Amino acid sequence: MRRKYVFFAVSLLAALTANAQETYENAKLTGEDLNGTARYVGMGGAMEALGADISTIGTNPAGLGLFRHSSVSISGGLLMQAGGKEFANGNKTNPSFDQIGGVYTTRTGLKSFLNFGFNYHKGKNFDHILNASGLLDGSSQNKQSYLKGALGEEGAGGFNVRPNPKGNNENIGYVNGTSNETAYTWSQADYLYWNTLIPDVNQGGRAYAYDGQSYDFNRKQTGYISNYDFSVSGNLNDRVYLGLTFGLKDVHYKAYSEYTEMWTGDLGGVRYTNDQKITGTGFDVTAGVIVRPVAESPFRIGAYVKTPTWYDLTTENSTSINYSLKPGAGGTYTQGSIGNSYDYKIWTPWKFGFSLGHTVGNYLALGASYEYEDYSHINSRINDGGYYDYYYDEYYSSSSPDKKMNTHTKGALKGVSTLKLGVEYKPVTNLALRAGYNFISAAYGSEAQKGTTVPSLGTSYTSTTDYTNWKGTNRVTLGIGYQIQKFNIDLAYQYSAQEGDFYPFSTMRNVSVPTTDPVTGKTTNKIVSNIASGTKVKNDKSQLLLTLGYRF
Repeated sequence: MRRKYVFFAVSLLAALTANAQETYENAKLTGEDLNGTARYVGMGGAMEALGADISTIGTNPAGLGLFRHSSVSISGGLLMQAGGKEFANGNKTNPSFDQIGGVYTTRTGLKSFLNFGFNYHKGKNFDHILNASGLLDGSSQNKQSYLKGALGEEGAGGFNVRPNPKGNNENIGYVNGTSNETAYTWSQADYLYWNTLIPDVNQGGRAYAYDGQSYDFNRKQTGYISNYDFSVSGNLNDRVYLGLTFGLKDVHYKAYSEYTEMWTGDLGGVRYTNDQKITGTGFDVTAGVIVRPVAESPFRIGAYVKTPTWYDLTTENSTSINYSLKPGAGGTYTQGSIGNSYDYKIWTPWKFGFSLGHTVGNYLALGASYEYEDYSHINSRINDGGYYDYYYDEYYSSSSPDKKMNTHTKGALKGVSTLKLGVEYKPVTNLALRAGYNFISAAYGSEAQKGTTVPSLGTSYTSTTDYTNWKGTNRVTLGIGYQIQKFNIDLAYQYSAQEGDFYPFSTMRNVSVPTTDPVTGKTTNKIVSNIASGTKVKNDKSQLLLTLGYRF
């Protein structure tokens, strides 16, 4: 008789003492939104050569060298998702506190300044509801785990499933038929399926996979990455501007997803849920320069470089499965759950930028910026040791690259180019009209997929099977600003559009599966594939942003 059974990742954690993460989870933390002051956003962020805005502190800090007076500003607004349906009490419109900071200027010569700046801004806003559904044509989430078991060993991308020798009534995926080490390809999703649905209690634990007919998926994301930037910048004779920023980051990411799948032949269906949280900190350094090559011209050239962000993170998840099968069908337990919490590290790629800026009189400003960041060089790190400093009562962990996952990342992700254009026009002295445009190229290869068969610690800790290959992003911005003596008020609107291909699980092709004829009892090998078609999804959103500023 099948019954409820709750599982814990005791045996899994016992075998995996180091920790890492997988490609698609890491990519969530790379890159930044267009955010900051309303002037910066209204001009599409194309101010890395124009400068004189606090938001350039995190892109080209040399821009702070163009400040002639100390100033402070504060920004906030609304983020609004277009399309989709609300899910799990998630709202498509959310208020956001986006920026607060200031610059303190000191004159060091007739035309030279030394400026100090601090700025907080929300570098990434995770608020998003993703909805996707589609037909499966016989493929299924459980078949992915089933086929990995049919592969039989870690070296082939699968595992060898056997009962835990400790006798605690669970199945484990081992490296091969003789090893007692848990395979790195044995994920949390595999654990749940091989301890509930796949083994048939009516057939002595014999393994079965069930064909999928259709699926429905919903995920609610919330949270943010906060940037705290501290900068020093200099102005040398109003011709050369230099800047250096030390940045701290604070990560708060939460997601809840539900995946429901109906099987063919009225067999039943499954509900798979995952509750995840990522928290942690990171730091990076940004250096930049702006040059005015011709003394008599306001034309400026800027260049900047940002080091990787070195993240130290913790992730937690609670994952459960609950299915119903037609009476008389297989399955051992109808429910199961698993939970995990671990620390890991990632290093984001280097970022390089080049910018141009020009002003005409005191009524027109034009800016253009180009940035490049190679996502294929995201470095997933394994926490593999450390030491305890008794004097300072602190533990310092060490890490090494997760070579298998990093190889997968190089094949799945690619370099990202960002083009930013902006213009500001002043019809009168104290009124400014702004517009901007951004294009960000796709980070994901069109054939990329989640590395479910990669023998990596990142695979072992994976609790979801879905992934989305997001395409390029287009942003259009508009803004208006008004100055009253030393006060300024600025308003910006941003519309961002992005499409992607959602997949409920990765494709596996041409796996040889031993099949026994129920009449003759003869066993032959059958070639089986599990192919999930992509479903078009969107990440379209709008932002309203208001900035209040004061110049001393």
